[in-house]
Amino acid sequence: MEDSIDAFIRFLAVERGLSENYQLSTQRSLGDFAHWCASSKKIDNPRAVTLPIISEYLGDRKHAGLSASSIKVMVVALKIFFRFLIAKRIVERDPAEALALPRIERYLPETLNELQVEQLLESIDTKAVHGLRDRAIIELLYASGLRISELANARLENFNFEERIVRVTGKGNKTRLVPVGQKACEALAAYLSVERPKLVKPRSGSEIFLSARGSKLTTARIWQIVKKHAQRSGLEKNVYPHLLRHSFATHLLGNGADLRIIQEMLGHADISTTQVYTHVDQQRLKAVHRQFHPRA
Repeated sequence: MEDSIDAFIRFLAVERGLSENYQLSTQRSLGDFAHWCASSKKIDNPRAVTLPIISEYLGDRKHAGLSASSIKVMVVALKIFFRFLIAKRIVERDPAEALALPRIERYLPETLNELQVEQLLESIDTKAVHGLRDRAIIELLYASGLRISELANARLENFNFEERIVRVTGKGNKTRLVPVGQKACEALAAYLSVERPKLVKPRSGSEIFLSARGSKLTTARIWQIVKKHAQRSGLEKNVYPHLLRHSFATHLLGNGADLRIIQEMLGHADISTTQVYTHVDQQRLKAVHRQFHPRA
């Protein structure tokens, strides 16, 4: 079983070119299954695995308190693993073929309204230490809907001021071009001309956002920066970097942007992931109707 898992992970890395995080997640899921098979069923060969054994394993994980989303990750890992083994003729039948993916209750993402975003941005003191950097970070998170990891890894050579476009590498090492709003460009220009040169050290890289030590800002530090300024702004909502991404998409949709374009800017592989924002916008419309219509 372990040899088969190792071969499958190499396949994901070399032939499919999937991200290291995805490889590690899949390896953890399959490793946990292999350990359970060995300890509970004395099985160490994938040929001995049957559908009832997989079902019993998933039931065991569910009783242990694992969420539906985590179980779905395991089911997907098992399905593509056994599909790979069939293709390589390591097993003759696919015990995971009939597995159904668990239904996951979808929660609508929280968002800030446009006034709240403005309140957050205007509360940042750009004359304070690292104020220009922090303003540029939050402006870019909202203006382009970047994931926190994409912002942390954004590099100078990938930002085009003339075209107002930043090239980022997202999930699955997929690269995309994202437009940047004028206000965010102005905030970036101020940071790059005044503050970033003071942060550069001999070993600094070309990442746009640097720490006081001249190294690339970590995602954890960016999270702290957003939380700090949200608290200072007086907003009662729980503000975090991904909330700005949700707000970016919702405000685009609310102002008439096409869903396919939003999908492209967010870097979603599947349009169904982007469609959640249509429900958020419908909620906003209903709230406005209830508030202002005399017979709502």
